[in-house]
Amino acid sequence: MALLKILRTTELSVVFTLIGELDADNVSELCSLIDPAPAGALVVLDLADLVLADRDAVRELRHCETADRVVLRNCPAYIRFWMAAGDND
Repeated sequence: MALLKILRTTELSVVFTLIGELDADNVSELCSLIDPAPAGALVVLDLADLVLADRDAVRELRHCETADRVVLRNCPAYIRFWMAAGDND
């Protein structure tokens, strides 16, 4: 199981800063934090300190972003690449 630290800040939007590794085991925890956000609220995932993400995590990030649930900030290029490649699944 990978170690993931999630920091939450609230201003005009809800920002979750992900630190460490995001994998299938802890992506459900992240989803449980995103789901209760009020409709219309801007939810931001700041990935600047994300070290590693596995395939399931990338799939979930892609799903959240395309469903207009979240905005990804400071998304590493390899994650963007995997998200784009996943469109061919």
